[in-house]
Amino acid sequence: MKFNLSWLKCAVPVATALSLSACGVPEETVVELTEPNQPNIVIFYVDDLGYGDVSSYGMTATTTPNIDALAKDGIRYTDAHSSAATCTPSRYSMLTGQWAFRNNAAILPGDAPLIIDHTKPTLPKMLQQAGYKTAVVGKWHLGLGDGFVDWNKAVKPGPIELGFDYSFLLPATGDRVPTVYLENHHVVNLDPNDPITVDYTKPIGDRPIGTESPELLKQGADLQHSATIVNGISRIGYMAGGKAAEWKDEDFPFVFTDKAKTFIQDNKDQPFMLFFPFHDIHVPRVPNEMFAGKSGMGPRGDAILQMDWMTGQIVAELKKQGVYDNTIILFSSDNGPVMDDGYADQAEELKGSHDPAGGFRGGKYSAYEAGTRVPMIVTYPNGMTNKGDSDALISHIDFYRSLAELVGAELAQGEAKDSENLLPALLDSQADGRDQMLEESFTLSLRSGKWKYVEPFNGTTPDWLANKTAIENGLMTTAQLFDLENDQKERVNVANEHPDVVARLQAALDEIKAK
Repeated sequence: MKFNLSWLKCAVPVATALSLSACGVPEETVVELTEPNQPNIVIFYVDDLGYGDVSSYGMTATTTPNIDALAKDGIRYTDAHSSAATCTPSRYSMLTGQWAFRNNAAILPGDAPLIIDHTKPTLPKMLQQAGYKTAVVGKWHLGLGDGFVDWNKAVKPGPIELGFDYSFLLPATGDRVPTVYLENHHVVNLDPNDPITVDYTKPIGDRPIGTESPELLKQGADLQHSATIVNGISRIGYMAGGKAAEWKDEDFPFVFTDKAKTFIQDNKDQPFMLFFPFHDIHVPRVPNEMFAGKSGMGPRGDAILQMDWMTGQIVAELKKQGVYDNTIILFSSDNGPVMDDGYADQAEELKGSHDPAGGFRGGKYSAYEAGTRVPMIVTYPNGMTNKGDSDALISHIDFYRSLAELVGAELAQGEAKDSENLLPALLDSQADGRDQMLEESFTLSLRSGKWKYVEPFNGTTPDWLANKTAIENGLMTTAQLFDLENDQKERVNVANEHPDVVARLQAALDEIKAK
């Protein structure tokens, strides 16, 4: 579409035919107008991948060639963060643009109701309204239904009601029942003569139980993970029925990858958004035989290789369909790393010299940097200004407003109120990020310039977290202040030396909470 606007002095809608002469515009002077940009969007959201768990971020024990290829073709971020140090809150914030503490979002049981209000704006709804086809394929863990789920009927509200045109899910996590796939509203391959029942309080059904039949297990497990056994793995919770619908953990890389590839094939001729939240490298780590034993670090390392392969397969499909160059890919992790998380898969014993946290303190669940500082890579061949490394301070919560800017969507008042538009930093490795950023764990922290402030924790540490002695959870009853410029490992608490900084950052945190 071409119009002369260089002399335009009256308001004219660009999407309609114009009578330029009425505005006194010489017809011979012409400029070209372009429609709003609508690149495809793919969000790879790995589970429990630490800052140091990728070879382009320093891992040497094994390699992740497909992820490394993305880093070479885009921007590698050194100070990017999941919005929280655990999975449900980080997903909640990314999809709503609001900090999870505003809705008391926490790690959910497998039968929890949908934690996001499906009547409110979400990232996929915003993209739908901008003309996108949207899909989520992978681990969900944001709850389903409105309080009680009958797995034998249509399960809703869920992703469809949140703005996804298509969904194919692990309903909760790999270590929780029900151990079935959910496609859109229905359990896949469910036999109506063998209905599913789920109970998180008492044993049901005739499947063996981990505490009673440990000889049937592929991996030992702690008491929390020792309920119903499915596919040689004991899970959290009890399940009866649904045997024809059971998943096999080793099939995950092919099942989920194929669903993602089909979505790309079906929607290559229109703008699409694919949210791909991996099960890997969350427990239970049961990699396919293609990857088992290949990393030298046991099942956790093998799961990293599996995840890298899946990433490569989906990127290859984008290229095969001719849409890679016009696709913005955001690759990252939902929180930091954890080794022993309920199953005896020897993750700690077999890691050798590998440091999943990449030199940072803490890990999953932790208020320290490794809780949320994660690998993040962005590629967009048609839209990047500068590739390379970026030290911009970024949170996944900023995806919402940044992608809205990218596709030309106008947000309503109060929509994505905690998200910041950091589109320049997603397209240019030299652009700046946030000035300050909140980090959520079991307390709240604030990054501001060189400072990292951890708010005092006055609650009760959950027993299961207190028992994870290998993880420094960062919960203290007194304020913690770290100078990350000179103390990246957060070893020296300088709160007593800088009471003015503590007061300033606490006030800033209080302002965010009151927003």
